[in-house]
Amino acid sequence: MNSTRPATSAMLFRSSRRLLGAGALMLAGATLAVGASAAPVTSKDKSFMTKAAEAGHAEIAASKVALEKSSNPAVKDFAQKMIDQHTTVNDELKQLASSKDVTLPTEPSMAQRAKITVLEKLKGNTFDKRYASMIGVSAHEDAVKLFQKSSSSADDADVKSFAAKTLPGLKEHLQMGRDLKQKVDAAKK
Repeated sequence: MNSTRPATSAMLFRSSRRLLGAGALMLAGATLAVGASAAPVTSKDKSFMTKAAEAGHAEIAASKVALEKSSNPAVKDFAQKMIDQHTTVNDELKQLASSKDVTLPTEPSMAQRAKITVLEKLKGNTFDKRYASMIGVSAHEDAVKLFQKSSSSADDADVKSFAAKTLPGLKEHLQMGRDLKQKVDAAKK
């Protein structure tokens, strides 16, 4: 019986080594997988995502004010489209940022909030003109520039793709804003 004991010990030793080796390989693979999925984005790409989120929040907030304050059906229609479409884009941006381990702001920038505060104090055709100019045209001109730049120069392929995919809709919003501005500018005071 003693002759089987050394053979059994040798077999256990070899099995233990195999298990330890397999465990080490699994741990190394898991470490590589975690590192690959959470690759950090550059500060330039993070800045784009932050500015895009703030811009989206600003357009939504200002458009909610327009729904409350304006009596112009064209302004209300534009505002509702901005709320709906920018909410969708913001949701897509949140998913992208989450996959890149980036925390986005949940409201407009301080400067954008100040502009919205100015809008809240206006009424009538004055409000409609300022909303069309500030949100319909100016904010969308800025957004188009921001997304154009990132669609061609973002470092992260997913960020670049998001910017490129979103850009045509922003260009359409800009044209809608310009059309709205013409309508409200032509309206009597």
